[in-house]
Amino acid sequence: MKFEDYSIAQPIKQNLEKQGLRRPTDIQYKAIPPILKGEDVLAIAQTGTGKTAAFVIPVLHKLQQSKNRQGVKCLVMAPTHELAEQICSVFNGLAENMNIKTMALIGGVEQDPQISQIQKGVDVVVATPGRLFDLVSQGHLKLQDVEILILDEADHMLDLGFIKDINDLIRFLPKKRQTLFFSATINPKIKKLAYSLVNNAIRIQISPKNPVAKNIDHKVAYIEMDDKRAFLERLVTENPEAKILVFVRTKVRAERVKKAMERVKIQSETIHSDKEQKERNATMSNFKSGASRLLIATDVSARGIDIPNVDFVVNYDLPEVPENYVHRVGRTGRGKNKGQAVSFCSTEEKEILEEIEGFLEKEITVLEIDKGDYQETLDFTADTDYNWKRLMREANAPPPKRRKKK
Repeated sequence: MKFEDYSIAQPIKQNLEKQGLRRPTDIQYKAIPPILKGEDVLAIAQTGTGKTAAFVIPVLHKLQQSKNRQGVKCLVMAPTHELAEQICSVFNGLAENMNIKTMALIGGVEQDPQISQIQKGVDVVVATPGRLFDLVSQGHLKLQDVEILILDEADHMLDLGFIKDINDLIRFLPKKRQTLFFSATINPKIKKLAYSLVNNAIRIQISPKNPVAKNIDHKVAYIEMDDKRAFLERLVTENPEAKILVFVRTKVRAERVKKAMERVKIQSETIHSDKEQKERNATMSNFKSGASRLLIATDVSARGIDIPNVDFVVNYDLPEVPENYVHRVGRTGRGKNKGQAVSFCSTEEKEILEEIEGFLEKEITVLEIDKGDYQETLDFTADTDYNWKRLMREANAPPPKRRKKK
């Protein structure tokens, strides 16, 4: 089935065609019809499957058909600033020439321009829970006209502790509404939240036995913690044209890895919650466009982001939550593209690796590095921290044995 066969507004079909989108993905094929019918949907689908368009397409059609366009008609809640901005851009791209106004409501920026935009009238609000709750509680944003509530990346919202904000906001929404609940993973906590919000929902689960995309090649290399920077340097140097997304565990760690790359004359950027929103936007724009080719990120900042043509995802630090492995590697191999996922596993991270493999229900292929190659990587790094170690080893090495004269 093609999008042109769907009973959706012609401008949406034209915009899909313009973006080269002709056939629905599995999640779109299963979700669009019940959403068009006005049914609640509980959808579980891995990252990179086209979840955003699965709700944007039918919502735009319903808004186009609506005779009453007073007030905010659709509210989308997302866990991070970047994801909210991304969802907003998908709405705007597919709503071209439709006179449907969408805005991203996020923290980290002045709220006065946002309030002004709301007062001018908006159909769709895509928001992070914190800023949304602020403006609702201050009386600047009214939600009594909302007809469709969408929770995207709901599992991550729970991880970030947004459950209270979500429950507090529900009382401002009409009881009679359509609710769409999208999550990459499902567990008892997510089920409890979902069933407290949806009513007789159509359940859709796109979850193959392998929870990560088939077109991602997974490898793990056993590399000690202090040696990881040398191996990242080598990966970047040997793949000069590649777009590489590196995941680390903390904000401090991100900045340390960036400085390590600076020492070896490799340009990189970092993205995490300590950055100003303007800086985060510029960083994402540079990486998406290819102006910068190495981005060092924390899980929170990069979750759910659709970054085109990422060649490598590097788990510089293994994620402590096994599900986050799926979300991380899902940044590459999106759509029909091939991707590489490389994990650096130190001795102290081997238990975490076992948990990840248990979650995946399969072992990750080990990238074998012989002792000579491992040592060579450390010896030939441009990082001065390693150069002095190499010099010390050479200085302390026993002199070569002289051959006896015959």
